[in-house]
Amino acid sequence: MSHKQRKPFLPLNIAVLTISDTRTRENDTSGDYLQTAAESAGHKIISREIVIDDVYKMREVVSRWIADDRIQVIISTGGTGFTTRDSTPEALRVLFDSHIEGFGELFRAISYEEIGTSTVQSRAFGGIANRTLVFALPGSTNACRTGWDKILLEQLDASHRPCNFVPHINIIEE
Repeated sequence: MSHKQRKPFLPLNIAVLTISDTRTRENDTSGDYLQTAAESAGHKIISREIVIDDVYKMREVVSRWIADDRIQVIISTGGTGFTTRDSTPEALRVLFDSHIEGFGELFRAISYEEIGTSTVQSRAFGGIANRTLVFALPGSTNACRTGWDKILLEQLDASHRPCNFVPHINIIEE
């Protein structure tokens, strides 16, 4: 038996941001998936918004959430491609205290098995700002499923071993 005790699951407070010029709450399947998956895993959705793909509107929402002591994780969906309107990396990376380089690398490695070389067009990324985890996923529901099911589900679980992201965030005392 290991000398390290397995830590218990700790529900996290998550905010979900959909970045799209066309999505609404009625047709935001990617945001719906992320909310349902997070809640099914035992986490709590604290806030959910949709903004157009505008650098300053994205920064306004994410900066507000980073400053909110209740929010521990931010997951965005959309705006990570190469079209002229895709500006999520440019909008959010400047807010980070540190970058999680392995997140985008792992996302693309997993995606390669699903969509082949098309994954090179994904600019999925992650970082930490004010002890808040921030992850940016592509806008497709399948990409959100890949990011959540194959990376975030385990990495946002304090009981996952040998390591996870939970020690890097603010722990909220009840």
